[in-house]
Amino acid sequence: MSQRTEALLRRADGIEYEPVDAADGLEKGVLVDEARGAPNFAIRRFTLAAGGDVPKHTNEVEHEQYVLSGEYTVGIGDEEHTVSAGDSLLIPAGVVHWYRNEGEQEGAFICAVPNGDDAIELEE
Repeated sequence: MSQRTEALLRRADGIEYEPVDAADGLEKGVLVDEARGAPNFAIRRFTLAAGGDVPKHTNEVEHEQYVLSGEYTVGIGDEEHTVSAGDSLLIPAGVVHWYRNEGEQEGAFICAVPNGDDAIELEE
């Protein structure tokens, strides 16, 4: 792991977003990560389009999320939660989760994860 000796500032207009292949209407922008000198955590910003959904899946690492905008449904294990701006979530490693935006507005959230491998496994 690299240890950054300088602060980092990334402007919003410098963040590139890419579609997430396993999902419909989900895009990811990496804000801070190990490649940019953050030794412990990555922070990513996701957008979930109106009508978008992310299938049931698990991740090898925990996810801490903060909802920035919109309103959408998050399934965690056997529970469904409607979330909106200001809500926060902890999704433990290995727990099945999914997302669905049935609204007319895009949803957006910040997701922090430990650096390292974050293998995603889709559920059948």
